[in-house]
Amino acid sequence: MSEERSLNFIEEIVEDDLKSGKNNGRIHTRFPPEPNGYLHIGHAKSICLNFGLAKRYNGQTNLRFDDTNPVTEDTEYVESIKADVRWLGFEWANELYASDYFDILYAFALNLIKQGLAYVDDSTPEEIAAQKGTPTEPGIANQYRSRTIEENVQLFEDMKAGKYPDGAKVLRAKVDMASPNMHMRDPIMYRIKHAHHHRTGDKWCIYPMYDFAHGQSDAIEEITHSICTLEFIPHRPLYEWFIDKLEIFPSKQYEFARLNLTYTVMSKRKLLQLVNEGHVEDWDDPRMPTISGLRRRGYTPASVREFCERIGVAKRENLIDVGLLEFCIREDLNKTAWRRMAVLDPIKLVITNYPAGQTETLHGENNPEAEGGEGGRDIPFSSELYIEREDFMEVAPKKFFRLAPGLMVRLKHAYIVKCEDFIKDADGNVTEVHCTYIPESKSGQDTSGINVKGTIHWVSVPHAKTADVRLYDRLFKSENPAAEEGDFKDDLNPNSLQVISAFVEPDLATAIQGKGYQFIRKGYFTLDKLSTDDKLVFNRTVTLKDAWAKEVKKG
Repeated sequence: MSEERSLNFIEEIVEDDLKSGKNNGRIHTRFPPEPNGYLHIGHAKSICLNFGLAKRYNGQTNLRFDDTNPVTEDTEYVESIKADVRWLGFEWANELYASDYFDILYAFALNLIKQGLAYVDDSTPEEIAAQKGTPTEPGIANQYRSRTIEENVQLFEDMKAGKYPDGAKVLRAKVDMASPNMHMRDPIMYRIKHAHHHRTGDKWCIYPMYDFAHGQSDAIEEITHSICTLEFIPHRPLYEWFIDKLEIFPSKQYEFARLNLTYTVMSKRKLLQLVNEGHVEDWDDPRMPTISGLRRRGYTPASVREFCERIGVAKRENLIDVGLLEFCIREDLNKTAWRRMAVLDPIKLVITNYPAGQTETLHGENNPEAEGGEGGRDIPFSSELYIEREDFMEVAPKKFFRLAPGLMVRLKHAYIVKCEDFIKDADGNVTEVHCTYIPESKSGQDTSGINVKGTIHWVSVPHAKTADVRLYDRLFKSENPAAEEGDFKDDLNPNSLQVISAFVEPDLATAIQGKGYQFIRKGYFTLDKLSTDDKLVFNRTVTLKDAWAKEVKKG
């Protein structure tokens, strides 16, 4: 974190706590994902905040899996979450699970029952919802609220023993049915679920609700700063009520604004829908806002951390422009990506005065932005090259500094060439551009005295490798698809993926997975996990410039 910037409000709280000696000057945070899906960019903000605080103030962060719902959870998600946190550059002090505390939480529940602060309710979910009242009308206590302590203890033990089917009974906290806060109107603490748990197997058939498990888990771990998103503000009084009545470690909850990003959705339920209905390839589809999707697309941990730093920590919800995320990855890849040449829409260029069949080896730096260029690679050059179709025009307008009859251009890392002629097919499409080259104009050794304004990239025809290149765009057409009426999937961008066959320079046959490459003049790309020796596959991470913003402005 940058030391020059001002503190965010949570850092101010932490610094005040440290100055006052609260918690013996100790900072302990936690990141508590539910293992029911893959993490997304919104979780990255929470990860960076929790782990970043601990790092800044010499504290610790626990990774705690909130695995209290056995029906939706899976070890696949546990492993993916751990991989994502590590990829972002963080390591947790302790790997823990809410299920580690099932015995303790059960004892806590019995404690509350014995204090007369919890009771077993036989009502249906519909009856409970109706009895809770409305935000303007108090709830109504039912007959089960007056059960004796002894009866509640016995019923709760019978629930644990598996004597009742799913939904037959619940355990509720006895708080205040007239509270203006609906969460305080005797919330459910436990429900019956005869389901196999990914860690505890079939030991339990009752499971704690989030509001009961979360604060108590924080207290057990002696978390000093429990940081949640704004929707948990109404839950905070209940968080504190449970801790107070149980007389356990007084963890404190603080809330910040969650991340909302343009042109995507952040709801795990909606993301799951996109996967299950086949709108995307999988959770790690490069169009998804998941961390695994960003990684596969070619985003770097540094760019995601920088993005989270730039958006800051706020108390009010707002919509962040995805263009800022793209700016952060462009800025990072400009410094780290290796430059390579790839032709995405090819036509052939023939150098008529270059010896046919001859190959010359040229040299190109890996990254001219880096000191020393980070080494380089050999680039084969021949009389037949592929160039981009857009780099030739039959009739060139003013200020067109590429190829047209009579015009000259420099071939990147190579020579200046002059367009002499071109060939068309029967349909009138240009298939070949014929040029002559200036032997004295070789890059780095140019003695020709000729100055040209344009430089274009190319790939030698006999040495070119073919590759599937995936051009990704925004997943949705509108800025805020989550706010649209109707089915959010109606707003999916039909042009979010275009797959083309391209020619790339031979060095890309040994491209490294996870490494960023700038295809000169075309954008930033990375090798996809499905790429093989026989079939190269590259994903476009981001364009060189923000073409989308230009389109929006034009429209």
